[in-house]
Amino acid sequence: MADNPDLDAVLMLRVKHGDREAFEALVEKYKQPVMNFVRRSLHDEHEAEDLAQNVFLQVYKSRDRYKPSARFSTWLFTIARNLCLNEIRRRSRHPADSLEETHPSGEDVPSRQYEDKSATLPPQNLLQRELESKIEEALAQLPENQRSAILLCRQDELSYEEIAKVLGCSLSATKSLIHRGRETLKEKLAVYLRPTRPQGQRPS
Repeated sequence: MADNPDLDAVLMLRVKHGDREAFEALVEKYKQPVMNFVRRSLHDEHEAEDLAQNVFLQVYKSRDRYKPSARFSTWLFTIARNLCLNEIRRRSRHPADSLEETHPSGEDVPSRQYEDKSATLPPQNLLQRELESKIEEALAQLPENQRSAILLCRQDELSYEEIAKVLGCSLSATKSLIHRGRETLKEKLAVYLRPTRPQGQRPS
């Protein structure tokens, strides 16, 4: 992977020289991966979109200082993780801020209402949604460094070496974080991942 030319870095160098179309191309390519990383890092659907937008805003603001010393995706996810860490620290200092939204006027903002479509889903889809929910819960319970390592490992753009750079730790430590995170997830999700027997079939 490291031997391949980093076309994204080429685009970012164009952004550095004022090319807005190059920036839009990078946003279009990475907006969903960044959104997924932020959402699962914060375990907060409401905040994910705003913080993901802040990631790209920071990318644009930092364009003059950009140097292609690492792959663009490594630099991008380093920014994303740092912003997530800042938000996690902020919440730890002000836990009440994340519990309810307050309107600038001082009035409480009504919580968003979503249609519950689970009643109309076939059983297989219900099971899939339940599994996805349990995976999200298990990820949220991991220590931050393990969670980040697992989420970054899901990015096809990033090698173990690049994940290590994002996390700011050694390659061996990164591999250990990924291994421990995966083992913890397996333990937490074991009951949901067991193959089910057809009805009426007895265990051998």
